[in-house]
Amino acid sequence: MEVALFIPCYVDQFYPNVGLATVNLLERFGAKVEFPEAQTCCGQPMANSGCFSDAAPLARKFLTVFSRYQYVVCPSGSCTSMVRNHYANLLPEGPELTALRGKVFELSEFLHDVLRVAPQGRFPHRVGLHQSCHGLRELRLASGTERRIQSFDKVRDLLAGLDGIQLVDLARTDECCGFGGTFAVTEEAISCAMGKDRIADHERAGAEIIAGADMSCLMHLSGLLRRDRKPMRVMHVAEVLAEATA
Repeated sequence: MEVALFIPCYVDQFYPNVGLATVNLLERFGAKVEFPEAQTCCGQPMANSGCFSDAAPLARKFLTVFSRYQYVVCPSGSCTSMVRNHYANLLPEGPELTALRGKVFELSEFLHDVLRVAPQGRFPHRVGLHQSCHGLRELRLASGTERRIQSFDKVRDLLAGLDGIQLVDLARTDECCGFGGTFAVTEEAISCAMGKDRIADHERAGAEIIAGADMSCLMHLSGLLRRDRKPMRVMHVAEVLAEATA
C-alpha cells in the first residue's frame, strides 16, 4: 500500500517528532511511505482569514503534488479537512479534485477505517482525550454530544487497546480548546480563557497527559500549561501509539 505523507507546517517546524512517529506507525502496519518534498502549506491559514485568492495557488500546488498517490495521510484533522471539505471552494470541481478529496485521510481515521489496526503495547498513564473541532465536526472522528446517534470515537478506540492506559472521563468531552488558528491571535483573551477551561477539565479528571489528533490544539494547550507551570503534558496520538508499540 502506497501512502504519501502530508505534514502540516507547524508539525514540520515545531513538532517533527509527530511526523516521525506517523511514519513509524504507517510502516509498522505495512504501508510504504513517501514524503513528497515539493509539498507546501495547504492554504488553511489564508482561507480561514478570508484570503481565498492567496489560498488557491497552494490548493493547486497540493493537487499537483499529491494526485498520483493511492492514499494521502496527514497527522492533523484541520489540514485534512481543509483539503477534503474546503478545496471545492478554491478549485474548479472535476475528476482530479474529486479523486484527491476521496483519498486524503487524517492519521487516526486511516489507521481505524482503512488499515483497521488494533495497536498493541503498553502505555501506563492517565490520558485525557481532546477532540479537535475540525476532526470531530468536519471529519466525524467521533459522534459528538450534540448528535442523537450511536456513540463512537475512532481515536479513543485506537488508544483503548493499549495495556495500562487509563482514559479519563471529562465533564465536557468535545468542547473547543480556543485555538482556532488566527482566532488565537485576533481574540487572544477569549482563546486563552477557553484553553484554560479545557485544561481545568482534564485536571479535574486526573489526567497526566492530554492527547489528541491535532497538534495545533495541543500546541495551544501546551503553551498555557507552560505559562502556568503545570506538570501536565500533551502528546499527539501518533506519539502515544508509537511509544506504546516501540
